[in-house]
Amino acid sequence: MAADQTAPVSLSARVVGSFAYLTVRDRMPTILTKVIDTIHRNRGSFLEQHGEEGIEAEKKTIALLSKLRNEMQTDKPVLAVTDGLPDAGTWNRYLQVQQRLQGDREPVSWFRSPWLYVECYMYRRIQEALWLSPPISDYDVFSEGKTLNYLQSQQAVMTLCSYSESIRENMAGLSHKQLSEYFTSLLQVSLWGNKCDLSVSSGRDNSQKTSPVDSLSGLQPFILVDDSKLVWTALTAGQPAGRVDIVLDNAGFELVTDLVLADFLICSGLVREVRFHGKSFPWFVSDVTAGDFRWTIGQATAADHEHTSQSGLRWQSYVRTGAWSYRDHPFWTQPHAFCDMEADAPDLYTQLQAADLVLFKGDLNYRKLTGDRDWDHAASFAAALRGFGPAPLCSLRTLKANVQVGLQPGQGGELTCQDPNWMTTGMYAVIQFYSPRAED
Repeated sequence: MAADQTAPVSLSARVVGSFAYLTVRDRMPTILTKVIDTIHRNRGSFLEQHGEEGIEAEKKTIALLSKLRNEMQTDKPVLAVTDGLPDAGTWNRYLQVQQRLQGDREPVSWFRSPWLYVECYMYRRIQEALWLSPPISDYDVFSEGKTLNYLQSQQAVMTLCSYSESIRENMAGLSHKQLSEYFTSLLQVSLWGNKCDLSVSSGRDNSQKTSPVDSLSGLQPFILVDDSKLVWTALTAGQPAGRVDIVLDNAGFELVTDLVLADFLICSGLVREVRFHGKSFPWFVSDVTAGDFRWTIGQATAADHEHTSQSGLRWQSYVRTGAWSYRDHPFWTQPHAFCDMEADAPDLYTQLQAADLVLFKGDLNYRKLTGDRDWDHAASFAAALRGFGPAPLCSLRTLKANVQVGLQPGQGGELTCQDPNWMTTGMYAVIQFYSPRAED
């Protein structure tokens, strides 16, 4: 873990009434309850697929998750991971580090530990409960919600794919300025797609119902930091066209916005390769896994809508030729801040160094970029990254947690006067850029 005595304290549920406190007290137990209910509702399919062994696995998983929920609600000590999966040792070493940081005064527990750590830990314990309950170990407890989000966003998906196809049809005649304008529009569509976050809505319907393109002008005043021009400059600075990496957030409609942006990057010739980084197991309710990535492209390809299916077929060809690739890494499903990546996951850090631009989608990635600490709102994005900078990077994030940096002096106070919950509603957003090359 990066040692930095000047960094502010980690956000935690210690502060009664804080967003972290309310998340651990209310939202996380609600998510666990929905997971338990999902597993119970599917006991019939477990029986059909696996016989009585499936029913026993269902019972065991529910017992383990119920125990986990009780530990959380009663602020019990955080326990070591016991499933023996390859990342278990990393999680347990992290727990030991947290205990050393807290000293002998108190155990590492749900309400007295960094919020980022315990929230990530809950999802790892869900994975443990399933892994310890074969033959349903590979069951995605969040699949139903992710599928529903996509299906309920069909009109928006069709509208966006039609917009994408119209750009592509006129691509040859576009000027550099027009390319820039389309890039900015699609970057903002990808940004606002991040509002569809099922972990924040505790699994409730949060699909996209309106046209994502027509909404952009009305949403512009809510972008608190807009570094779109810096992102465009970084993207077009390299010759020949290089590689963009997208560290994904949510499946469903948000993933479609990311795929449409990546499609534009390839079709325009701005880049030759896009690498998507997702999660290796179900995570934060709606985060993208390899299965979600393949399923979404398959759904688009099979759609009974010309422009959507055309987009899907092209996306399939990108995957087939290697212009697009999906990758996961254990680091993305661990509680580390990204400033620890170079030390804790040097292979991943080296991969990102080869990119010309890295786009980090969503709120959790922003929390990890900034260490999920109690930063002053006027602190610079560069300072909050605490040395993390494998390549030029940009955070596309709608605000759903109480950490935000890079604002103008006094701006945070003004926003608080207007709405005390401005950091957690998803109403505001940032397109925030940093380049380590600018400091060379």
